[in-house]
Order: sequence, then structure tokens, then C-alpha cells
Amino acid sequence: MIERYTLPEMGRVWSDQHKYELWCRVETLVLEAHAAAGRVPAEAVQPVRDAPPPLPARVAEIEETTQHDVIAFLTAWADNTEPRSAAAYVHHGMTSSDLLDTALAVQLTEATDLLLARLDRLVAVLRDHALAHRDTIKVGRTHGVHAEPDVWGHRVADIAFAAARSRDRLRAARERVGVVAISGAVGTYSLIDPSVEVAVAEALDLRPADASTQVVLRDSVSEWVAALAIIATVCETVALEVRHGQRTEVRELSEAFGSGQKGSSAMPHKKNPIRSERIAGLARVVRAAVVPVMEGIPLWHERDISHSSTERVFLPDAAITTDYLLHLTTGLVENLVVDADRMRANLESTGGLIYTSSVLLELVEGGASREDAYALVQSAAMETWNSGTPFRETLRKRAADAGVTLDEARLDEICRPERYVANLGPLFDRLAALS
Repeated sequence: MIERYTLPEMGRVWSDQHKYELWCRVETLVLEAHAAAGRVPAEAVQPVRDAPPPLPARVAEIEETTQHDVIAFLTAWADNTEPRSAAAYVHHGMTSSDLLDTALAVQLTEATDLLLARLDRLVAVLRDHALAHRDTIKVGRTHGVHAEPDVWGHRVADIAFAAARSRDRLRAARERVGVVAISGAVGTYSLIDPSVEVAVAEALDLRPADASTQVVLRDSVSEWVAALAIIATVCETVALEVRHGQRTEVRELSEAFGSGQKGSSAMPHKKNPIRSERIAGLARVVRAAVVPVMEGIPLWHERDISHSSTERVFLPDAAITTDYLLHLTTGLVENLVVDADRMRANLESTGGLIYTSSVLLELVEGGASREDAYALVQSAAMETWNSGTPFRETLRKRAADAGVTLDEARLDEICRPERYVANLGPLFDRLAALS
């Protein structure tokens, strides 16, 4: 991922230098397990422990000749080992994927822990914002059209719970990707004892893979990427709500606009939802990772490397982008400008059409058939749409024409927006308990 969208902690997880540090750690743990079992000389362990990880530039230089990244790494690290002869016992009985998949599991869990911390923060921010606006009346919209009265906190609460569910999915995915496979060529433990795998897993606070061939099957990695895609799309849900709310014709929501900020190079009046649009665009990047990574599940027999190049691109990019998206979305909600007066004005802008559902039921409960009541209310509503005449006036006229008596005091009661949201208390109680 380009530097523009890379935050430091997550960037380090996926850096070449950190990768080689992890490779050194895995290889050292395997060597220690061998030495403890008496399979290699014990005196080889300390020189290998002390050898500094090779520099990425040196590994790349050697790989130009070897055309094999693991061999290039082992050669560069051996060059840093004193005496160099101790390096002969590094990678003993292993195959490349033992190292690659085990180190990748560490990277995936490290990245996940950073993402979970950001998700905790986003869930809390969404929860608190929703609770703060549990009484902020707005119009609910279906298909983009005014429907019934609602409160802004209700919409945000829905997204808060979605973010919490996304966090649960990622936690489950972390458990499944956090596996160690030290089983040798084609995964039969032919040249390495299964106890080595167990020892390495314990040292890394992971678990041995249930089974591996030469590679760990990519269903769990695919699940992890899918969990990130859902997180990114929940972030986009927040962004889309803000983008719609910031339209000039709506003006109910807006991103914070800092001193000195510019909205357009040509039009000085512009205040554009740039953060929300960036979130929407980057969510596409994360979603784009799902299919290519999933296609790494079916490999030829015990192994091929068609998944390798895909994962080198998409796993870091998906993690780094999701990290940045969570950062952006949290800041967006924390600084969101909510115009409650504008929300109220928009709610009232259709002249009472948002109360048709209650009027319909009132007529039915007064003895009219549903078909007759619907026809009466709809005809009055269509006249309001077409003429702009307030709904109560068109309703009186149509009711009089149909010989229907209206209870004006009762209509006063049911045409109050607060009446529509009176039963949301239990939802906000559940939200308040969300952590």
C-alpha cells in the first residue's frame, strides 16, 4: 500500500525488515527445539540467536541470483552468523512453507490485534454518538424518499452493532489464521519431529495446524480477508450516510471543516465530504482482495505457489487499508457536525406526508376497510405531492367527499413525530450495554 494510506504501526508489521525478524525468530525456535531433543549440536544455538537479521537490500541482492527468497534469506543470515558453521543447522528438516506460513501467521495475528484495538474505539465512538442523539428527530428514508419519523441515534446504533459484529468476526478469524505448520516437505514430518511444531506453536502463542500438506490451506486466510472486507464496508456505510447528509439539498450532516481547509481549486464556496469519499473509495480496495485470496484455496496437489504473489500484494494492502479506514471513520464520527434544526425542517418539508401510515391505521381502527382507507389516504397524499397543499387539508377534503368523519384531536396526537420513536427505549438500552 502506498505511504499516503499507511499508518506507522501497521506499516511496520508488513515491512520486509519485520518479516525477516520473524523469519529469524521462527528458525531460531525450530533450532532450539532440535537442540533440546539432541538432534543438532547445542553449541549451534547461541551463535544463531546472536546473528542479526539480514537487511532487506542484502536479501534482495542474493535473490537476484538464487531466484528463491527463502534461500536468499538463509544465505544472508548465515553471513551474519559467527561462526558461520553454526548456520548449517538452521532450517533443519524444514521446507520453505514451514517458515513462510508460520511467520505469516504471526504477521496476521499482529495485524489483527492492531485492527481489533481500532474496532474497539470505533464501536465506542459510534455507541456514544448514537446515545447522544437518541432524541434527535429526523425523517427516516426508504429508497431515498421520506418515510416515517425516526431519530438520528437509531441509524447510528444500527451501524454500531454492525461494527461490533464485525469485531467478533475478526476475533474468530484471528483464531483460525493463528496456526503453525512445521511439518517438512509435503507435510508428512518425514525429516522433522511433530514435537518441534508443538514447541514452536507454544513459543509463539499460536496453535499447531490441524493438518497441512506443504502449505496451510488458504480457507482461513480467505476468511480473514473477508472479515476485513466486511469491516471496510461497514466503514463505508457510515461514509455513505454522511455523503448523503452533506448534500446541499439535505444539509443534515457534514464533516468537520478545518481552518485553512479548501474544498475546491475552482469554487471557494465548496465544503466537500472528502473524508467520506476517501473511505468509500478505499473500501473498494479491501473488497477487491477477497476473490484473489480465495482463489489461493485450490492449489495443485500438496503445493504450488500461485497463491504467493497474490498474498504478497493483497494481505498487506487489505490490512493496511482497513487500519486506515478504521482510523478515518472513527475521526469522521468523532467530529461529525449534526444539524438537528435542519433535520427537523426536512422532516416537516413534505407537509405532513410522513404521517400517512398512522392515519391509515386510525381509519381502519375506526371501522373503514383497509382498501377504502388506503385509497382515501393515498389520494390525499398524491394531491399534496402534486400541489404542495398540507396533507391535513387534502385529507379533510377527501374525507368530506367520501363521507368520512375525522377526529381532529386524534389526528393532532398521531401526527407528532415523537410518537413514532416512543418504543426505541429497549434498543438504546442494548446499545448502552455495548462495549
